[in-house]
Amino acid sequence: MNQKLVQVNLKDTSSPQDKNFELDCSVAGYDYELPPELIAQNPAVPRDSSRLLVVDSPTTGIETAPLHHIFHDLPALLRSGDLLVMNNTRVIPARLYGHKSTGAKIQVLLLEERQHNCWLALVKPGKSFKRGAKIIFEPREAGIGHLKEAEGRGAGGRGENFPLLSASSPQLTATVLETDAATGGRLLQFDVPEEKTLVQLLEVFGEVPLPPYITTSEAADEQYQTVYAKQPGAIAAPTAGLHFTPELLQKLGNRQINRAFVTLHVGVGTFRPVEVEDVTTHQMHEEWIEVPAATVEQIRATKAAGGRIIAVGTTVVRALEGAAQSGNLQPFCGKTDLFIYPGYQWQVVDGLITNFHLPRSSLLMLVSALIGRQRLLNIYNQAIAFGYRFYSFGDAMLILPSAVGVGS
Repeated sequence: MNQKLVQVNLKDTSSPQDKNFELDCSVAGYDYELPPELIAQNPAVPRDSSRLLVVDSPTTGIETAPLHHIFHDLPALLRSGDLLVMNNTRVIPARLYGHKSTGAKIQVLLLEERQHNCWLALVKPGKSFKRGAKIIFEPREAGIGHLKEAEGRGAGGRGENFPLLSASSPQLTATVLETDAATGGRLLQFDVPEEKTLVQLLEVFGEVPLPPYITTSEAADEQYQTVYAKQPGAIAAPTAGLHFTPELLQKLGNRQINRAFVTLHVGVGTFRPVEVEDVTTHQMHEEWIEVPAATVEQIRATKAAGGRIIAVGTTVVRALEGAAQSGNLQPFCGKTDLFIYPGYQWQVVDGLITNFHLPRSSLLMLVSALIGRQRLLNIYNQAIAFGYRFYSFGDAMLILPSAVGVGS
């Protein structure tokens, strides 16, 4: 049975309906305070031993508290005939380290491929990198949190570590074609052998990037990939999926809880806060998605049989709802800039598995559209009071269809 909602040192933004609507549209309404020690630096081992906060009723987050579970309890929390929709994107080793011809060191974060071996990237420091500038890269040792440093250099934080170089190391070079006004990044043309692609070479030259709030991780590369990751192209993991193990997927299948896949290549915009005060004026970043015909058919068949569509992560929500903007879910392959915030009219998704998100982020607004902003903040503060771990390597939350919409 649900316990009564525990009130803990929360910001009280409760007010009349018109004031709540005003806060729903204000970025300040999505702020909360998180103790730094609750930012998870490493994933749970095993993956499905992470905690799971369950929102299961119309009163959860209003009068009663969420339920506390472990992620491996998921099969018992869902119903036979439900459909889990997952994002099968795979994180690429998108962070590269190199230098200019002068020896000045450069850090590059690949964002997306615009043409063959021509990538939009963030370059740091980038002010001096104008058209025609060249960057020389060297191979890196793979592995998150296990990077070698050049002799005599201090740690300086993960982003400042540079590899040991060898005179015989092969090289990769790129030339700046132009500056991208929208991102402040650079369009880089990589010099790649004809029989290769840059994505292939990244396994030698690149490093899987972690979000900036993860600073002391000892995780291996594969711990920042879902066990079903397949399609390379993301620069960040769809983190709600990190909790699944092959054994858990088997148990779900044994209970006739089915799964289907979409692809959304997560971009850097995922971690950027909404910077405008009026949420309704925010311009959402674009991300590439694919919702295949087979997944559309599975969703239609599930709904026709009375099953529920449970999105595994906000990326899946964005992909499915983005593919349904015509009013009906259709197969789709392309980019979406769909921005979901309170007031959004849902087309496909019934429930959601998600991690805990950054303050003032578009992801927090998306989840608020499902159950209500103030209600979600109440639940987040409950999670803080019980010591849940937040963000990419943190714990998860399950919002069941029986709880959706009330208070939104």
